[in-house]
Amino acid sequence: MKLTKKSHACVRLEKDGRTLVIDPGGFSEPDAAVGADAILVTHEHPDHFDEGRLRAAMEHGPGARIWTLASVADRIAAAFPGRVHTVGHGDAFTAAGFDVEVHGELHAVIHPDIPRVTNVGYLVDGGKVFHPGDALTVPGRPVETLMLPVMAPWNKIAEVIDYVREVRPRRAYDVHDALLTDLARPIYDRQIGALAGAEHLRLAPGASADL
Repeated sequence: MKLTKKSHACVRLEKDGRTLVIDPGGFSEPDAAVGADAILVTHEHPDHFDEGRLRAAMEHGPGARIWTLASVADRIAAAFPGRVHTVGHGDAFTAAGFDVEVHGELHAVIHPDIPRVTNVGYLVDGGKVFHPGDALTVPGRPVETLMLPVMAPWNKIAEVIDYVREVRPRRAYDVHDALLTDLARPIYDRQIGALAGAEHLRLAPGASADL
């Protein structure tokens, strides 16, 4: 499987000539999902869900399909009848040849005064990759590669470190990093790398790695 990092929370996975894209939101490249056979969206916040990017992908690829939770599906399903599938915690499905399990139900707490939206994470190919969206969801299954939401208004570095310790992946790649400045990155790299207990890695947008 090939992993390609796009900007912020978006990643592309390629296997056997097919492509799965997760969270092509408004902080990602305009064509982040173009060419995808399947698209997964974790929740409705605009840095993860961008209707224009989804429409571009669906119009470019008439065979493309979207799997997402109801709050997103309700906003785009009418435009693409039969091509948008609603999922929730505990569901399992196959998308473009990738086996996917759905874990989690709620977005992490930003502030007690802000209502929590729904959020799901996606475990791909039996734990080859786990993308939690905007939550520190522990899937309860072995994970090889964790997409780690490293910096957000709802987390702090101690929580990020403890999350990696609890999931216990073989490796963790940074996502949700558009707000992390280059000045701060070495601090995060050093502390997560030293304390989290897993190989901590970072890809620049557009860079790829074989898993």
